[in-house]
Amino acid sequence: MSSTLEIRGLHVSVETENGPKEILRGVDLTIRSGETHAFMGPNGSGKSTLAYSIAGHPKYKVTSGTITLDGEDVLAMSVDERARAGLFLAMQYPVEVTGVSVSNFLRTAKTAVDGEAPKLRHWVKDMKNAMAELKMDPAFAERDVNVGFSGGEKKRHEILQLELLKPRFAVLDETDSGLDIDALRVVSEGVNRAKETGDMGVLLITHYTRILRYIQPDFVHVFIDGRVAEEGGRELADQLEAEGYDRFLKAATA
Repeated sequence: MSSTLEIRGLHVSVETENGPKEILRGVDLTIRSGETHAFMGPNGSGKSTLAYSIAGHPKYKVTSGTITLDGEDVLAMSVDERARAGLFLAMQYPVEVTGVSVSNFLRTAKTAVDGEAPKLRHWVKDMKNAMAELKMDPAFAERDVNVGFSGGEKKRHEILQLELLKPRFAVLDETDSGLDIDALRVVSEGVNRAKETGDMGVLLITHYTRILRYIQPDFVHVFIDGRVAEEGGRELADQLEAEGYDRFLKAATA
């Protein structure tokens, strides 16, 4: 069934030593099932703030605007309710969870999202197959979540969660950062598999066009100073690669 994630007039602030600071300054965005939207912009433009605001991080305060999923008010949902509704965040800096194995974490997450535990025999098979596709050593299943993982291993684990949890919409916050070319290809293939099997919508946040060689965007958005400065297709990403963000930064400060 087709779904729509809609953001309208979103303003978000964070608390600083000098009081509230507005980061997002009126974001409008619509993502439908099966679409991939690439959000590109320089450091400090607010891309991660958008990702965490969708996911419900308490640090980020929505001061005005709406986020809806098929007409339902996402902002009224707790973090776990957002996950059960079909929203997923692959974090830029995945956290370590000492004392919890990857296999227990994944099955607990799947149970929480679906409302019932997956049948163990099928679950073990699905997890092993997904790990093999991502070229993850099966021994990782019994290791503590992200503890001692390299940057690339942490990102593969994020995509393993994505493939097994099967969300309706995935927000990928700089999933390509810290990956070598082989890991980038493997991770990108995982995103593409998840998208194809579940008709998932994707919001892909990145600085660089290299991941867009493997995950083809339907729409590209240039994000500057908490706003969408320009929108287009893949050709806009190629233009950014050639010219950088200078003209958008100059326009923002003019």
